[in-house]
Amino acid sequence: MNDGLTRNLPDAVKQPERPKLLQVLGPGLITGASDDDPSGIATYSQIGAQFGYDLGWTLLFSWPLMCAIQEISARIGRVTGRGIAGNFKRHFPMPLVYAVVGLLVIANVINLGADLGAMAAALQLLIGGPMLLYVALFAIISVLLEALVRYSRYVSVLKWLALTLLAYVGVAFVVHMPWGTVAHHLIVPRIQWNAAYLTAVVAILGTTISPYLFFWQAEEEVEEVKEREHARPLQRAPDQASAEFRRIGWDTRIGMAISNTVALFIVLTTAATLNAHGVTDIQTSSQAAQALRPIAGQFVFLIFGLGIIGTGMLALPVLGSSAAYAVGELAGWHVGLARKVKRAKGFYATIAVATLIGAILNFTPIDPIKALFWSAVVNGVAAVPVMVMMMLLTTRGDAMGGFRLHGGLKIVGWAATLVMALAAVGMFATW
Repeated sequence: MNDGLTRNLPDAVKQPERPKLLQVLGPGLITGASDDDPSGIATYSQIGAQFGYDLGWTLLFSWPLMCAIQEISARIGRVTGRGIAGNFKRHFPMPLVYAVVGLLVIANVINLGADLGAMAAALQLLIGGPMLLYVALFAIISVLLEALVRYSRYVSVLKWLALTLLAYVGVAFVVHMPWGTVAHHLIVPRIQWNAAYLTAVVAILGTTISPYLFFWQAEEEVEEVKEREHARPLQRAPDQASAEFRRIGWDTRIGMAISNTVALFIVLTTAATLNAHGVTDIQTSSQAAQALRPIAGQFVFLIFGLGIIGTGMLALPVLGSSAAYAVGELAGWHVGLARKVKRAKGFYATIAVATLIGAILNFTPIDPIKALFWSAVVNGVAAVPVMVMMMLLTTRGDAMGGFRLHGGLKIVGWAATLVMALAAVGMFATW
């Protein structure tokens, strides 16, 4: 409960100043966990298999950058009561906004297709059966859950599902891990100035610092305002700012820490097993799981396989909804998972269509896995203009009112933008 409201309540009914952990953890936890989706697992497995421990440092380096940009995204939503697309629509030229949202939707659809394919392949590995049938079932289940389950209940399930990602950390302690070598590579990175290495760096940054995460984080803060009693956009209730900014800060830092910890341990596990045994060409997360079976044993195989399905069920609604939020705000529709279908038909139709197209990709000759890697690269490049627009937005008084960005968060936010820009330029320069 915010400080302003607490002052107005009798002592007997005042709530504790510090909320419970699962109340603090919300959009940031789900955002961070969804970053380790089957597509992300595939990317991290590719990196570990191909480069060994050489790129683990990027996941330590990117953590404060992720925290800053996700906290800025959350603040935009909490302060204004609108998502990123809705704010862009008000303050930037529409052709630019349409281009940014178009790239977001394309990348999300490719990601949805790849995630559905990876989940189906993992289930086929575990129990057999027709993969394409599983693709259709996962797509239908995801859309129905988003449309029919009450938002607050759905979010609570996603929170607990996110914590299962920590199983990937445990896997690293089952396999033989040369921790001295790992520490050396994390502290003293061996940077290679070639196209393959820099493209992999951009792919990691594009996976961890991705536009769909910005849009989702901001919109979930808007949803929280709608769902929580007495909550208001901070422009209308500035007395709530101190408590809300503190909650957002802890939520994003813990969520991004879980995300990058899991990603790092996936890289380390595949480096210690696949790369160490000469297996360097991994294209999918299910391939990684299958390749681990003879090297690391049945337990590690099962963890990888089940984790792919679990993280997929977490990521599908984030990918579909973030695209629908952006499209819906541009179109002026009612948007939000907290709304019933009949009140937000366009929003839920966009989720269904995006998920359907993603599923259809698995029935075509298009290789969704190759498309996935390049979608991560596209995300890394597309993130730059989105981040620049977000940073400019947070300096505008007509957008943020008295909550314009300043201090350390502003510095780190611009640093994250610069890093993404330099990585993209470096990748193109070495091609």
